[in-house]
Amino acid sequence: MGSVEAGPSESAGTPPVQAGEMRLEVVIVPVADVDRALQFYESLGWRLDANLTVEDGYRVVQFTPPGSLCSIIFGEGVTSAPPGSVQGLQLSV
Repeated sequence: MGSVEAGPSESAGTPPVQAGEMRLEVVIVPVADVDRALQFYESLGWRLDANLTVEDGYRVVQFTPPGSLCSIIFGEGVTSAPPGSVQGLQLSV
């Protein structure tokens, strides 16, 4: 895998990563109904970061839980994994 370095203006408010440090930033969650999933995560009080329809058949929605540096994304055309196939994922609060 390659790496991409982002300057301070591209960091979107996240603290800088030190050499050798790694972070999990996005988890893809396959869903059957994008709008229903959007309403669910909104009802939890998660921050809506993106709700973009890029082209017909491709829509991405991103949410971040309060206080978290890791987000989830779901949508249409985001993954070929079947809805409900994510197992063992834990949200710790």
